[in-house]
Amino acid sequence: MAEIIKNVKKTINAWALFDWANSAYALVISTAIFPVYFVKNTPDIIELGGQTFTNTSLYSFAVAFSYILIALLSPILSGIADYTGKRLFFLKMFTFMGSLACMSLWFFSDESHLWLGTSAFILATIGFAGGIVFYNSYLPLIVTEDRYDKVSAKGFAAGYIGSVILLLFILSMVLKPDWYSIVDDRMPARIGFVLVGVWWLGFALITFKYLPKDQKIFTDKNVFKKGFNEIKKVARELKHKKDVRKFLAAFFFYSAGVQTIIYLATPFAEKILHFEASEMIIIVIVLQLVGIAGAYLFATISDRLGNKKALIIMVSIWLVICIAAHFCSGKTLFYFISAAVGLVMGGIQSVSRSTYSKMIDNNSPDVTSYFSFYDVLYKVAIVAGTMAFGIVDNLTGDMRYSVLALAVFFIIGLYILINTDFNKAIIKENSKIKLS
Repeated sequence: MAEIIKNVKKTINAWALFDWANSAYALVISTAIFPVYFVKNTPDIIELGGQTFTNTSLYSFAVAFSYILIALLSPILSGIADYTGKRLFFLKMFTFMGSLACMSLWFFSDESHLWLGTSAFILATIGFAGGIVFYNSYLPLIVTEDRYDKVSAKGFAAGYIGSVILLLFILSMVLKPDWYSIVDDRMPARIGFVLVGVWWLGFALITFKYLPKDQKIFTDKNVFKKGFNEIKKVARELKHKKDVRKFLAAFFFYSAGVQTIIYLATPFAEKILHFEASEMIIIVIVLQLVGIAGAYLFATISDRLGNKKALIIMVSIWLVICIAAHFCSGKTLFYFISAAVGLVMGGIQSVSRSTYSKMIDNNSPDVTSYFSFYDVLYKVAIVAGTMAFGIVDNLTGDMRYSVLALAVFFIIGLYILINTDFNKAIIKENSKIKLS
């Protein structure tokens, strides 16, 4: 690969803009609008293959299925990206898939189109999740180690700001449809789904223009085999890095809890605490605005106290959130819980990404494959978390117990974090950086 000049402002801004672009999916589709739309426009009990499911458990299983598919696919694609140099190609491919799938949610107009809507949601989720590994892998390529925390936080902050802007416009249609001469109460959300796809693809095109271009590397007919060999190579290297594996194990468990809460928070508020649409707006805005502050706050904390201590603080807060949500019976307390989620939501993702970036050798030709391990664990964690949530919900019929079950993931992750030596986890040679 040709040498890439690091710390170029235009490149960093273009990289962060991709977070601005695809976070519209993360907020509107996975968190704010689509989950509530799905629950309201599907039967409470759905029969499938002779089995009955609650609509919330079916939604959580759809999330899990999406991440199972991409978890199986992305390691091979990442290896191919390293071997062929087509990192940007795959980022584009998943972006087009996800954005077009969001637009197709327009046709999910009622419960008769349940499977069309579910399929489009799964494809949009695959597009979003599939692009993340290639997006993340650019971080150690475009900035130096001393800027990982701040640039990672900049990306998440851009995502929060951009997605809130689009969400507020969509919510204005949902709450005040007469302003737009809209009569059908389902139309605002459906228009919103289309806007997410347009927003995602439109801003991503700017990112594609300024990110480092793919390198032309000679390939042969065995490219898939070579891609798989890239993954095996990284696996062999990680086999001898005990503390890297321990960090990734901790990341797996606490990510299972974090991402499941993000996906299922709004259905919980709507179904268990009976929040109205206007009240949901307050929750979402609180989550996003506090999330911006949280991403920068914990970037600062990680600089001063070390990444390990910052992660331990955040995972501890997540554990308290689970317990508080289980016992929550009033809306006022849930607002405070939402603020707490926002505080650590962006921070834990940002610091985790920058921590791993510091551990790996950013001069390695296998940087995307290293991030593939990180990303596959992230996706399998979502599968584990959402499956656990859906199973407990289906068995008990009460999402409160599902939320409490997620606390187990945080307890395990916290225990592993405490017993991991982050400085020994650094793969790069002669590194003077301190993570603990």
